[in-house]
Amino acid sequence: MQDYRQRFVLTRRGLIARSAALGAGLVVAGHSYSALSATARPRFSHGIQTGDVVGDRAVLWARADRPARLNIEWSTTSGFADAHNLAPVDALPGTDYTAQVVAEGLPQGQQIYWRARWTALDDVNSVSSPVIGRFRTQPSAGKSVSFTWSGDTCGQGWGINPDMGGMTIYKTMNALSPDFFINSGDCIYADGPIQAEVTLGDGSVYRNLTLEGKHKVAETLEEYRTAYRYNLMDDNMRSFLARTPMFSQWDDHETINNWYPDEILNDARYKEKRVAVLARRSKQAFLEYNPTLPATEAGQRRVHRYIPYGPSLDVFFLDMRSFRADNTSNLQTEEGPDTTFLGESQILWLKRALRASKATWKVIAADMPIGLNIGDGTAGDGKPQWEAIANGENGSAKGRELEIARLLKFIKDEDIKNTVWLTADVHYTAAHYYDPAKAQFTDFKPFWEFVSGPLNAGTFGPNSLDATFGPELKFVKAPPSGQVNLPPTAGYQFFGHVEIDGKTQVMTVNLMDAAGAKLWSIDLTPEA
Repeated sequence: MQDYRQRFVLTRRGLIARSAALGAGLVVAGHSYSALSATARPRFSHGIQTGDVVGDRAVLWARADRPARLNIEWSTTSGFADAHNLAPVDALPGTDYTAQVVAEGLPQGQQIYWRARWTALDDVNSVSSPVIGRFRTQPSAGKSVSFTWSGDTCGQGWGINPDMGGMTIYKTMNALSPDFFINSGDCIYADGPIQAEVTLGDGSVYRNLTLEGKHKVAETLEEYRTAYRYNLMDDNMRSFLARTPMFSQWDDHETINNWYPDEILNDARYKEKRVAVLARRSKQAFLEYNPTLPATEAGQRRVHRYIPYGPSLDVFFLDMRSFRADNTSNLQTEEGPDTTFLGESQILWLKRALRASKATWKVIAADMPIGLNIGDGTAGDGKPQWEAIANGENGSAKGRELEIARLLKFIKDEDIKNTVWLTADVHYTAAHYYDPAKAQFTDFKPFWEFVSGPLNAGTFGPNSLDATFGPELKFVKAPPSGQVNLPPTAGYQFFGHVEIDGKTQVMTVNLMDAAGAKLWSIDLTPEA
């Protein structure tokens, strides 16, 4: 572990000293590239990842420690007897030395092995040692599916703690060998600086690995990138991502807490006050560090997308951040520009995709829960201001609830069966059953919503439930009353594990803790 710390800990003073010693060379992640030996081989600085696996395609990702060319081959055998070479891609400063390659023509229902090497751009004989990843393509009929989900990584100042072995929740998920992992948002905490030590209430010290640039809130593109590089310092996370595709969502902390596009900050920590500018930089870093297929809308890469995963499962990833109007008291009685949450174009996309889905289960991956009251201070009139969908009123649908009510009614009217909502965001784990018989708005089919997180952040909750859509609390595990922002060492870090039986199509949902204990489980039989 000492070697691990020496490899990654870089102080401001050390960076300045290194920069001075190496002259005018470019310094990124602690390396001066102009000062490197001409014979030095490029290396993998932050592991490898597999991202969106869709049909016969998958996105493969790596980051180099300098400008280099990424060469990848894939095979259905670990010995690479039938290797397929992909067109090389250069990692350059414009993408922070990250490179993404789309592998195509992948066979269905196969374990895929991929081998990557870097080649120096100025010396074809300077080649890195190979790194090997693996993943499974979407299964054929009759085959089972397994995946995990959670969110919230390195939040509230709780970073990678070497004393507890780093972010061990990734090691726990790795042991389950899931087909993929849904990162439900707050992939980084751009607004959460990481300090070397945090003194706990009992006087003990929580130690963090540190990284230059993560000592302050992120404002520049480089600082947003640094937050992703910080998380990838963790051995457990890198090992997990080398063998498990990650399908990522974009929520608030990738930019700043509780943001909306038209917001102007009143925060002394920020020189740049325009959230739209911060969000643009944040999104670029997100797309650089999270391998996603290049779905576009109006010429812009988008976060909401659809990933089919065999005949048993379709996953619909929502973007609850980019289209929203300002956070308000959320009590409007009619839909309008000030009640927008998902936005009309995203709702139309989701309706079309749900209607066309032939899969048994339709999982809607949301970066925020439907029925939990999540506040955002008070409005100018002193009324509570709301960050998510619910408004704490327990009455008929109002504000952002109107958009969700319209979507839920569509699902009922079109008789779309077996929808399940998965989310994180609130930093505890829970199971909610939405029952129209107990709701104020009743024109929808009953459904489940499962909440699980954080991966490595402060633990809070539980939040109160809003009765508009009739959520019934079936299970919850959260800190004891009055205890907030508990560190990962307190044992309140959570994820969810889903298994779909290929023969019976029964979906089993398990709510788990970081140690791998099964806290609660349910078997859902699909509606025929």
